[in-house]
Amino acid sequence: MTFVPIPPEEINIDYQKIFWSSKRIARMAIFIALSAVGAMIKVPSPTGTVALDAAFAFFSAITFGWREGAIVAALGHMLTALTTGFPLSFPIHLYIAVQMSVWVSAFEFVAKKIHLWVGALVAVFLNGPVSSLLVMPIGGIGLTAALIIPLTIASSINIFIAITAYLIIVKSKMV
Repeated sequence: MTFVPIPPEEINIDYQKIFWSSKRIARMAIFIALSAVGAMIKVPSPTGTVALDAAFAFFSAITFGWREGAIVAALGHMLTALTTGFPLSFPIHLYIAVQMSVWVSAFEFVAKKIHLWVGALVAVFLNGPVSSLLVMPIGGIGLTAALIIPLTIASSINIFIAITAYLIIVKSKMV
């Protein structure tokens, strides 16, 4: 059996279809780093993990797609939890990171399929009251009640920042 190399001109690689391109990895790294900066800006809450880290995930999702946004959201939340010492435990914060990925993906889906502002309302609802309710089995009604207002406020601020940046970038035709 002999090895016959394929000439380079016959290799068709569609780099647009490759998710893990170096450009995409670099872009995600930048937004994850920005999420780390946002993680330092806290909204007062009982856990101390409510912060402005999600703005960059929402922006990434609406601008570059839900997969990028979901990755930035999950890692951004883990960085926020890290800055406070994982007050709800590492596994619970992984659970919340998965939630964040789903909320960011839902935002992108609704914003693209229906309307940007409807997506914003859905994202605030999911990331605020729904996230609060989903920690009820872990922290009880007390933690749920204590988190609803801070999470909803932080969600509103994060979404506002993301949409404002997105509209500016779209208007400038940079993306």
